[in-house]
Amino acid sequence: MNRLGAVPDWCWWLVALALVAGGQQYRVVVAQSETASARGELADYRLQVSERDRRAAAQVRTEEQRRQAVADKEGESARQQLELAQGRAAAADSAAAGLRGEIERLRAGRSATCSAIAAQQRKAGASAVMVLGGLLEESDRMAGSCAAALERSRIAGSACESIYNGLSFKGREYREQSLR
Repeated sequence: MNRLGAVPDWCWWLVALALVAGGQQYRVVVAQSETASARGELADYRLQVSERDRRAAAQVRTEEQRRQAVADKEGESARQQLELAQGRAAAADSAAAGLRGEIERLRAGRSATCSAIAAQQRKAGASAVMVLGGLLEESDRMAGSCAAALERSRIAGSACESIYNGLSFKGREYREQSLR
């Protein structure tokens, strides 16, 4: 133990200070290494998140485009059906106008061909023909307008249902696929 006593005290303090400084330097190096590792992991995590976000955004865009395509297709189909129905309604109106003209011609012909002797008998028959002809004209007009309205309603409902089915079925399929 004499040998240890030969070393001055300040040397021991210097050795202790060197050990403490070395320990601190080691802790700093380890902390820097851990920080670099954590930064690398954070960068990897951010990259994974951004890639996941990009894929999700692409899927959302694809689904939105698919839904828009379904809606556009069904809308175009409904427009074509409406144009066809309007053409049929115009043809029906034209035929109805022809029938109304024929009724008017018959009314005029009846009154022109009847003789003066049968004027009293003709009066009752003519009024019945006039009433029936008027009722026929009015019912024909109403039937045409009701048929056109019902056809438009049917086409619009069918288009709406097709769009809903196209969106909801594919939407469920998309959600199930993304959950896998």
